[in-house]
Amino acid sequence: MKDRTVRSLVALEESASTARVLNLSATLRRSKDDPALKARPFFESRILNASIIVKHRIRPTELEMFSKPRATATKIMTPIDGSDLKLGARFLMVGQRDFDETAVEMFGEGLRSGRRDRLVLELIDELPSLDPFLLRENLKRNGFEPARGYFAISDADVERMFAYVRTQVTALVSLSSGQAGDASQAAAKLVEKLLSNSPDEGFGPLKEVLRLNDKDYADGVFGWRGFLYYKWVLDELTPQLGQVLQEVATIRPLGPKSADFNNYLPRARTRLEAAISQAVDGVNGMLSVYDKAFASLTQDGQPTAFRDFLLAAPEMFMSLGEQSGAVQHILSFWRYRFPLGRRVSVSPDELMEIFLDFEDGLLCVNQDKASNKAA
Repeated sequence: MKDRTVRSLVALEESASTARVLNLSATLRRSKDDPALKARPFFESRILNASIIVKHRIRPTELEMFSKPRATATKIMTPIDGSDLKLGARFLMVGQRDFDETAVEMFGEGLRSGRRDRLVLELIDELPSLDPFLLRENLKRNGFEPARGYFAISDADVERMFAYVRTQVTALVSLSSGQAGDASQAAAKLVEKLLSNSPDEGFGPLKEVLRLNDKDYADGVFGWRGFLYYKWVLDELTPQLGQVLQEVATIRPLGPKSADFNNYLPRARTRLEAAISQAVDGVNGMLSVYDKAFASLTQDGQPTAFRDFLLAAPEMFMSLGEQSGAVQHILSFWRYRFPLGRRVSVSPDELMEIFLDFEDGLLCVNQDKASNKAA
């Protein structure tokens, strides 16, 4: 099949949030002479290794492609001409009815069940978003280490995140590190363990206190890392949120406006502001579950709530990632399209497309959240 949504495909190349997109095609073009990319490719399949992978919201017209209803899917796009995205791309979505046969046809034997590329793709599919840090950590956790150049995370980002997490776990030092001396140094070592590929090595005493088996503990700690990562992401995004909401409420397009646009825009502004606030509230609500459980452990000396959190963390992490990713996408795309300090015009039709895209994404995650509450 051919995906000829040209504007969207070109926008993915130029601007897309790393929460939604893994652009291997762009990485290879930017760093084609990097020996690390050749030594440790993301995928062994040459075609798959030059693809664009997206966390895609299923449209109503695409529901029949799947045997079970779902809100999102991992979409693999292979540009028809890697040097000109305007020519479109072929695409395949993980989990669609004919996935096994079509995947082998498009990418070769490496996409058969149990093969290396298929395992990597399944690890990508199980994550709620494509945040580079979490993607890299999930692959490392399962024995795959593509070159760092594939992940759009800078040394400065890593340092800021480590500093943030260090402040979050300092209270746990006395309970699980067993180290004397300067608390900040002990906390730094604990963070390195927590964010390493083998976090259980630094948290043995905590595992014993919580009385968890190896699998529940390993899964729970990975979910915990995810919660800490999203707390950092939200902390980084919050300063932008108010400004973007104000711009959404006041932006004025240039050019002739259709009756459909005039009917849509005022209500869309109100809906979009409410939906963004709802998604942010959902993220904060889940993060507060962690905060309370962590406080119960570190301040009250009661491990039960934190044990319950670690058991629930893998499932909660998925919902947290979807809601956080939707907000990240809006802020990232909006700031790309409307940079601060620059007057940028937009047509009524394009503005309506942008708002509809934002509304669709938020509707999916907010409906999922409501369904989970009802269940």
